[in-house]
Amino acid sequence: MSAQSQTSLLHKHMGVLFSTMSSLELLRSLDSFDAREDDIFLVSYPKSGTHWVAEVLENIPHAGITLTSPIELGNVSKFEELKMVSRRRVIPTHLNYEMLPVTVKQKQCKIIYIVRNPKDTAVSLFHYYRDNPNLPSPETWAAFLELFIKGDVVYGSWFDHILSWEEHKKDENVLFLFYEEMKKDFVKSLKKISAFLGISVTDSEMSKISRHTSFSEMKSNAAKENCDPNHVICALTPNRNLVFRKGVVGDWINYFTPNQKRIFDELFTEKMKSSEVGRLLKEYV
Repeated sequence: MSAQSQTSLLHKHMGVLFSTMSSLELLRSLDSFDAREDDIFLVSYPKSGTHWVAEVLENIPHAGITLTSPIELGNVSKFEELKMVSRRRVIPTHLNYEMLPVTVKQKQCKIIYIVRNPKDTAVSLFHYYRDNPNLPSPETWAAFLELFIKGDVVYGSWFDHILSWEEHKKDENVLFLFYEEMKKDFVKSLKKISAFLGISVTDSEMSKISRHTSFSEMKSNAAKENCDPNHVICALTPNRNLVFRKGVVGDWINYFTPNQKRIFDELFTEKMKSSEVGRLLKEYV
C-alpha cells in the first residue's frame, strides 16, 4: 500500500494506528466520557466476532438494551449522542485496555471481551482492508501479513491488545469469550453471557437466538439493513455488507505458506509464553 494512502486514511494516537473515521479530538478526550454503572462494553480486536455477539445481545428478548455505535467512531459529539440513549447501553469498541475511558474502569462496567485465533483474524482483516474504502488496500497477502506481525495495522498489535486485556481476565466485571468456543457450543456461550449480564433466557429463546444469529442469517440481514444508519457496530465502516465474509474457523490454512506459518508460530510462542489465553488458543493456531 502506498505511503500516501496510509497517511490519508490512517493516523496515530498513543502510538497506535486508527482510521480517520475516529477523530483525534475524540480519541484524546475519551477520558471525559461519562460511563453509567449499567453500561455493557463489547470489546475485541477487529475481526474477532463483535458483530456476532452484538446481534446475539440484540436478539435476547426483554433485555432492555440499546446497541450504540462504537465509542471511538466519529468526533467529540459522540459523547452527547451516547448521553441521549435512555436504556441500558451496549457500547462496542476495539480499544485496548489502556485507552478505555477511565470512568468505565472506575464504575466497573460489565465488559465482554471476544478473542479469536490470530491467524484467522489476520486473514479476515486482510480482506477487510481490501474491501473497505476507509482503509488502505494492501497489494498482497504477504505484504499485509508483515504489517500485521509488526502491529502496523488499525488498533495495533494483536498480541499487545490481547495481553492488555488478559491482565483483567479474572476481574469480576470482565467476561472473556472465545470465538471458536462460541462456534463449537453456542448455547453454552449464550448461557455464560446471560448469566454474566443477569438476564434470563429460556431454552426456546436460546434456540430462536441461535437461528437468528447464524452466519448466513446475519449476512442476509446485513444486506437488507445496510441503509440503516442506526445499525453501525463497526468503527471502520458503516457498510454492514463488508463485515460478513466467511465466519469460519481455520480458514487461515488457505493463506499462510509453511514459512509464514513458521514465522508466525515462533512469534506466537515467544509473545504468549506466559499467557493462559495463548494456551487456550493453541489448538486453533
